[in-house]
Amino acid sequence: MKHICILFFLFFNVLGISQDPQKRDSITVLNEVVLIDTLTAKNSIGIVPSKIIGAKVFQNYSPVDLVNSINQVSGVYALSGALNTNRITIRGVGARTPFGTDKLRLYYNNIPVTNGTGFSTIEAFDLENLTSFEIIKGPKATGFGTNLGGAIVLNTKKIRNQPTKFINNTTIGSYGLLKNSLGFVHSDENFHLTLQYGHMEIDGYRENNRFERDGILLNSNFRLSSKSELGLLVNHIDYTAQIASSISQSAFDEDPKQAAFTWKSAQGFESNNYTLIGLSHTYKHNAKLQNTTSLFYTYLDHYEPRPFNILDEYTNGYGFRTLFAGALGINRSKLQYTFGGELYKDEYTWGTFENLYQENNGNGSLQGDRIADNKEFRRQFNGFATVTSPISQNFTAQLGININKTNYNFRDLFNTGALNKSAERNFNALLLPSLDLTYLLRNDVELFANLSRGFSNPSLEETLTPDGLINPDIKQETGTNYELGVRKNNGSFTMEAALYHMRINNLLVAERVGDDQFIGRNAGKTQHQGLDLDINYRLSLSEKISATPFVSYTFNNHSFIDFVDGDEDFSENQLTGVPKHRIVSGLQTNFGNGLYWNTTYQFVDKISLRDEETLFSDSFSVLNTRIGFKTTILQKLLLGLDFGINNILNTTYAQSVLINASSFGGREPRYFYPGNDRNYYGSLKLNYTL
Repeated sequence: MKHICILFFLFFNVLGISQDPQKRDSITVLNEVVLIDTLTAKNSIGIVPSKIIGAKVFQNYSPVDLVNSINQVSGVYALSGALNTNRITIRGVGARTPFGTDKLRLYYNNIPVTNGTGFSTIEAFDLENLTSFEIIKGPKATGFGTNLGGAIVLNTKKIRNQPTKFINNTTIGSYGLLKNSLGFVHSDENFHLTLQYGHMEIDGYRENNRFERDGILLNSNFRLSSKSELGLLVNHIDYTAQIASSISQSAFDEDPKQAAFTWKSAQGFESNNYTLIGLSHTYKHNAKLQNTTSLFYTYLDHYEPRPFNILDEYTNGYGFRTLFAGALGINRSKLQYTFGGELYKDEYTWGTFENLYQENNGNGSLQGDRIADNKEFRRQFNGFATVTSPISQNFTAQLGININKTNYNFRDLFNTGALNKSAERNFNALLLPSLDLTYLLRNDVELFANLSRGFSNPSLEETLTPDGLINPDIKQETGTNYELGVRKNNGSFTMEAALYHMRINNLLVAERVGDDQFIGRNAGKTQHQGLDLDINYRLSLSEKISATPFVSYTFNNHSFIDFVDGDEDFSENQLTGVPKHRIVSGLQTNFGNGLYWNTTYQFVDKISLRDEETLFSDSFSVLNTRIGFKTTILQKLLLGLDFGINNILNTTYAQSVLINASSFGGREPRYFYPGNDRNYYGSLKLNYTL
């Protein structure tokens, strides 16, 4: 409670600080020149603010740690069981998903990279390849899919008119960490090229926890004329990650380093080859009309030996995205508009095999006979449009509409005759409106409001019955979001607070039917409501020294409205998988001579682990720090040194949890993914300008 009192004291005492409301909202101002595609980002998101995470936030954490940068945004919580096991939840949406991230849409340079059933794999992207990422909370992003959770837009480096240079950053640390990122950047008036290669390996804190990744990124832009520009993006990632999986309370108390017994015995792991190719064209017809169109192709080859079977799958995805943006003058008012569409199709081929690890003399997984062979064709189309108009000098409204159509075609290539499970699921088209309002209350305060409708598709597993058949009764989740907020920004001080309320119908529930195996069904309704608060204040302590304290606070009051599971009624219980209170605070200090020192603190409240509210995880606090120095040692050579400590107080905590875990074979349920103990890292960065 004392944390909440302090935050509200700050909130009400900062209202006297002036701001320029026209400045773009962000947690911190980027300290480098970045070209962000405002045509796609600004117009597709709407006039209600989003959150931009950039270089200043990245500098708080290790170059390996994307999760903590995400967690610095109020209302957003990324649970990380391992580098390859992340679940991002926004305002409680997605918290009940057993593994991975769904119910939001992920974009990479405005190319959709969420697969056909709505799953996003953020670990497939290297933090050091990103300039920033933008988070839109809730379904208000008309042009980015209107998913109930929202959208995340990853932006790679696009720097104009910069000298040609080589950049290398090497990081070493605890658990055998070695990460190296080598980049080449060339830019002139008509051409930009970024080429980066990254390698990372780490043994991990736990047993059976090694992670190794190689990746290459090519990002180029060609200015064909004063009106036309062509872009090419190629991103390839190859990584192999051992899987320690979740452990029981007894194992967590005894030794959090240990892996789950069956996963350790099977030496479970996953191997991924991922490629994204995107070609985009931007054309400015005139000052009042422009268009950006992208064509893209994705390929994923995934192999995962698990204790209960071996999964072998590959996915070919392709599609396009186009956005028109323009303006019209009507009765002395400037009416802005956007319209466009996005088509994503993929062909998902997957099979499972027996895992004979128990017959392999302790040598881990051994592939046996095939037990399933399937193919699924998945198609999703989003059409969208927005109209923005000033109602008065201080009052602006934006009306948006999104149309979604989703289709699954499942083909059983293994069974024949009456045993064949092939089927098609064609969801009805959804019409998803959105209304955004902003009002300039005075020169230093802007109010905003949003009313929007969103949806979430069921995953592949959720569309199947326990017998492996397409479930004709499964429905898409739908919900309506109501949001009110205020923002202030004068350059040195920023504050944003938002109250929201969203009800979700046709709640998709993952029912565990085996060891780490789940199916889905619609089981009721949930209510998501809460407060998001972000405060950031830059203080000039002297001519050279500045300090920036910041805090983000999340209050979640999420619950089941109507949830009956068999004979049990969980209505009005707290939503599982979500902490009620969460605080991230810190202090960034810049000494003006290339030296900086950043410290962050995170508090996470207890989390309900079961629908019946009989078990909770422990709350925890984690303290991190990072200090660095950069200087020019030769005319063209820049040197940077960084050193950091994570979990300074050596807290034992669960960094991720598995809700409603069941007991199989007389074993204790496995709820917990332990977080790392105290660990260290150091980086050396060289920047050579040709």
